[in-house]
Amino acid sequence: MAVRGEPVGAYRMEKVAQLLSEAEQSITRRLSQVLGDTSIERWRTLVLLADGEGHSMTEIADFALLPAPSLTRLIDGMVSDGFVYRRVDPADRRRVLVFASRAGRELRRRLAERIEKEQAFVLPDADLAELDELVALLVSFTDRLREQDLLLSSRLGSLRPISAFHQS
Repeated sequence: MAVRGEPVGAYRMEKVAQLLSEAEQSITRRLSQVLGDTSIERWRTLVLLADGEGHSMTEIADFALLPAPSLTRLIDGMVSDGFVYRRVDPADRRRVLVFASRAGRELRRRLAERIEKEQAFVLPDADLAELDELVALLVSFTDRLREQDLLLSSRLGSLRPISAFHQS
């Protein structure tokens, strides 16, 4: 509830930030339980790599929501476990692309089945139409934020754009 005399816009922004954070933490906590020994970051990486395309470390970091040093450790572990492999980008030999291995694609498939089976636990009483509407709203919202970040970073050079990845 807005404090009397405070701007309504500030209250709205505080509420949006609070609710988005609360929802993200709750869903992540529930997903972590469903994923078992697989971390959220490892799962996010496999979700991105499931498209069969090679992705740069920057793309993966943005999608998995990890800083570069943490991502390097994560990918090193996933290579050791046989879930991903690295290849030099043929278009730019200075860059490395990461791909899901057969074992990584299989793990991602098993995790997707587990999430599907446990959807009622992850998103209790979820109405599919409401979820589709929420996804559409969040995609639109993050697209606008990303565009604004790109404009600001080109002018100021200080903002790093938010991830360009989202599920549609």
